[in-house]
Amino acid sequence: MTIQAVSSTLPAPGQGGKYAHHTWRETIRNAMIVTRRELRDSFRDWRIMAPIFLLTLAFPALAQNLTGLATNFFVQNGAEPLMDNFLPLLPMVVGFFPVSISLVIALETFVGEKERRSLEPLLSTPLTNLELYLGKTFAATIPPLLGSYTGMAIYILSLVTGEQQWRPSAELIIQIMLLTTGQALVMVTGAVVVSSQTTSTRAANLLASFIIIPTSLLVLLESLIMVTNQRYVLWFIFGALLVADAMLFSMGARIFNREELLGRAIDQINLRWAGRIFWAHFKGGEKVTNLAQWYRLSVLPTFKNLRSPALVVGIAMLALFIGGMVFAQVRSDLQLPVEMMTDRSQTLSDMRAAFELGNGLGFRFILGQNLRVLLASTILGVFSFGVMSIFFAALPFSILGFLFAQPVMAALGVGTFLAALVPHSIIEIPAIIIGAAAATRLGAIITRPPDGKGVWEAWLGALGDWAKVFVGVVIPMLIVSALIEVYVTPRIVLAALGG
Repeated sequence: MTIQAVSSTLPAPGQGGKYAHHTWRETIRNAMIVTRRELRDSFRDWRIMAPIFLLTLAFPALAQNLTGLATNFFVQNGAEPLMDNFLPLLPMVVGFFPVSISLVIALETFVGEKERRSLEPLLSTPLTNLELYLGKTFAATIPPLLGSYTGMAIYILSLVTGEQQWRPSAELIIQIMLLTTGQALVMVTGAVVVSSQTTSTRAANLLASFIIIPTSLLVLLESLIMVTNQRYVLWFIFGALLVADAMLFSMGARIFNREELLGRAIDQINLRWAGRIFWAHFKGGEKVTNLAQWYRLSVLPTFKNLRSPALVVGIAMLALFIGGMVFAQVRSDLQLPVEMMTDRSQTLSDMRAAFELGNGLGFRFILGQNLRVLLASTILGVFSFGVMSIFFAALPFSILGFLFAQPVMAALGVGTFLAALVPHSIIEIPAIIIGAAAATRLGAIITRPPDGKGVWEAWLGALGDWAKVFVGVVIPMLIVSALIEVYVTPRIVLAALGG
């Protein structure tokens, strides 16, 4: 289908302003024009369809042979009951391979057409950016999913009708299909984003490793969960995949811009420009000449951009704290024995020993540990759209909730428990929330960059904001909280214990 044919099916852009304000039905209808054109081109290209076709047919046969060998191994070693845990593994792998190989279709959606010089006519059609992006995404998703579903169906039928006589539950089949679909959508939408933001297929293929490798590790994790028969956890993974897919799709639709795509000739590293953007956000403008002005004109105004991520971090902390308390009540086998606190004199002796260890080494350890956790959460947050920043900040609160709900707390006394936490936490918790909020914004800003700014420019600005908040607020607060935790909190605990 030629570009002229695509254009001829659409009315002129100026017909009653139809393309300025259109419904979702019209948007989908226009996007499907691009999708049909892309699918025709893909299905006519034997270089694309032959690998998908061969993988769809050959890999299930290979997996079936491997299953036969594994079945004989289990039977010969008296582990036949474990077959029910092993058999669901390969359907996920069979469904994953066609998607991973077919990722080249998604990677070439935009940058491939640009290199073939067929992108300019397409972008000149009276289609909106969203319609173009939707059409390309649909076209990149359908072939891999068809190959994945066909391969899984062939393999599962071979297990059902073969010598294994496997009889899986309907819930298990639905779970495998949904997980494969979620992984495929995440990989494809991520690849489309990469294709729309790079200038060559070589760069797009290299960046695809950041999509394939994490997804491969996720498949391994799902396999481990399947073997341990904790399959309810897979529903949570599927929910996370849906959230990731929605974020990737929203990010791609928002940052896709046809003018920028046509005007960008080559990606190049401009460290001088990047340094200027970072320093401008870190310093806060030419009016800043001293430390007081830096805090007043640069650091403090940044907090208005951290309100939403700080609220999310705070809610996550509270939710995991409550979750830890509930877990302590449900899992009575993990509760600490009350007998460990019956000897009050021994408890006082242990607390005095802990107090004597509260020297400079303890201060450096506590401060270093807090800084390492926040830095690690920031780095991981950049690669997870801020999700891991929230997780790392909130995870210790699940442990606190677990300890707080222990029956041993009744013997120790809730007041003693609070005395051991509250003095330094008054400063430490706000510092963690602020640091995690800045890290979350740094990771999430690429999904919704401010209007008028590119993704790279917006991220550099957020990096400058994170750095000044971390240096100007978080580190000083963590220093103070570490001093309190080492030199003040033990005295308060001893006083609460009557020592």
